Formats: sequence, structure tokens, C-alpha cells
Amino acid sequence: MNTEIELQSDIETLRGRFRETKDLYREVCALLFFRYGITPTASKLYQFVRKGSMSAPAEALAKFWEDLRSKARVEIDHPNLPSELKASAAEAIAALWREATAAARHELASLRLEDQAAVEQALGEEARARQAAAEALASAETLRHQVAAAQESLQQRQTDLEAERRAHAGTVARLQELQRHLEEARNQQERVRVDFSAELAKAREAVEVANSRSDAAERRALLDIDQERQARIKADKQLEALRGQLAQAESRHRESMLAQADAVTRLQIKADAAEDSQRELTASNRSLVDDLQATRERLAVAQQEATQFKAEAQTLRALLERLSPPEPVPQPQEVPASKAAKTGARRVR
Repeated sequence: MNTEIELQSDIETLRGRFRETKDLYREVCALLFFRYGITPTASKLYQFVRKGSMSAPAEALAKFWEDLRSKARVEIDHPNLPSELKASAAEAIAALWREATAAARHELASLRLEDQAAVEQALGEEARARQAAAEALASAETLRHQVAAAQESLQQRQTDLEAERRAHAGTVARLQELQRHLEEARNQQERVRVDFSAELAKAREAVEVANSRSDAAERRALLDIDQERQARIKADKQLEALRGQLAQAESRHRESMLAQADAVTRLQIKADAAEDSQRELTASNRSLVDDLQATRERLAVAQQEATQFKAEAQTLRALLERLSPPEPVPQPQEVPASKAAKTGARRVR
């Protein structure tokens, strides 16, 4: 198989060197016979060359054998030599030529075997080289994929690095902005501290003024409290005096009421006695009427005094209620003036 491949390769080389069909067939005959040891035939020549008609390889083959025989024939042309000697010498030289040709062919076969072994070794080495090349290509493809992945990773890292750089630049810008804001805040804080110190000084002055005013107000309040205490003591004394006066007025009122009750009782008794002795005392009716009129006048005066005492008692009680909690005062039982008047009227009648 390898021989056919080499033969086809050599024929293609000869096809490029010889354009004429006859010359190409002649060179192919020599190639088959001398190099590859193949006896050329017309069919083989046409099978390998495939150029021209079928007569072209036959003519080229006949011309090749004729040239080969003419070159292989040995002719000895020497004067004065007999023809038998010439023939014997020619046969001997031809035998030597044949032996040399056989030895050359044998050596050529050995060389062909060596070349075949070398070719097979070269083919094996070529196969191994191709396998190594395939493995190298696979490794190269793997390395190419790895390099592509590494490039993608590097691109991604470069993108991330660029993003980190932009983020770092943004962070630096924000940091500078924050530092500027911090410096402004410090300046504002310093201004606020100065303003606060001024306000604090003003507040301290105001506090001192307020403390002085508070001390003065406290002193005034203490004076007012002392005055109120003195006024309360005075009011308590006045209340005690009014209570004494009220007690005296109530005592006088009770005594007056008791006296009036006694008088009314006596008058009632007198009226009853006068009514019983009306018939007997007809003569003294005028004097009794006068006495009754006087009694009525005294009763009216007593009622007026009782009313006056009651008004005074109510006034004192109202004043006492304003100054202190009121104390229960027993009310004396009064005799209705209308009833006494009616009784006197009945006695007069």
C-alpha cells in the first residue's frame, strides 16, 4: 500500500516534469522497471498514467524494451580478431553484464528492503509524530480553551478591577465630600460653641438677675407672709371678740326671750283671768283695755327688740362663717306674737 502511494507520488512528479505523452510513458516504464522492479505492461502503464490512447503505452513499452536490449548488447569491434573470438568475448562480457545486473538487482532489492524498513519506521515515526501532533493539538486546544478561560477571567477581573477602581474613585469622592462636610460641621460647631458661650454668658447674667429678683421677690413674699400672719392674728383676735359679742348678744337674746315668754305667760294668765272675770269686771273694762293696750305696746316693743337681736345675731353669724367654720347655736323657742295678740284680743272681748 505504501509502495503504491510512493509510486503514485513519483508518477505525479514525472507528470509535472514531462509534458509529452511518449516521454511520460517512457519515464514511467523506467521507473517501474529500475526503481520498483515491476515489469511494465501496456495495461499497467495506462492504469498509472491514464493519458492518450491505448496505443501510446504499447508504443512506449516497445521502444523501452528495444532501447534496453540495445544498451544491454555488447559488441566487440576490433580488427584482426576472429568472429568466434568476438562472439565468445561478447558472450563473456554479456554474462558479466548479466551477473553484474543480477548483483545490482539483488543489492537493489536489499536496498529496497532497507528502504522499505526505513520507510515503515519513518511511517511509524510519522504516525507517532502525528499522534503526538494530535495530542499536541489536543493539548493546544485544551491550552487554548484554558487561555480563553484565563482571558475571560482576566477580562472579568479587569472589569471587576475597573468597577473597583470606579467604586474606589466614588468612595474617595464621597470621602472627600464627607471630609468637607465634616470640616463645615466642625466650623459650624465652633460657631455654635461661640454662640452658645455667648448665650450661656447672657443666660448666666439673666440667671443672676433672676436670682436677685427672686431674692427680692422672696423677701417681699416673706414680708407679705408676715403681714398676712399679722393680719390673720388680728383677724383671729377680732373673731374671738366677735364670738364674745355674739355670745353676749345670744345671751341677751335668750334672756329677752325668756322675759318675753314670762311676760306673755303672765299676760296669758291675766287674759284668762280677765276673760273669766269679764262679767265681774265690767266696771273696770276701760282700765283693763288701757292695760291691754299698754301690754300690746310692750309686746310690740319686745318683738321689735327680738327682731333686732335676731338681725344682729345673723350678722354676727355671717361674719363668723366668713372668718371661721360656724358653730351650732341653739335657737330659743319664740312665742308667736300673733297667738299672744289673739289671746289678748279674746281677753279684751
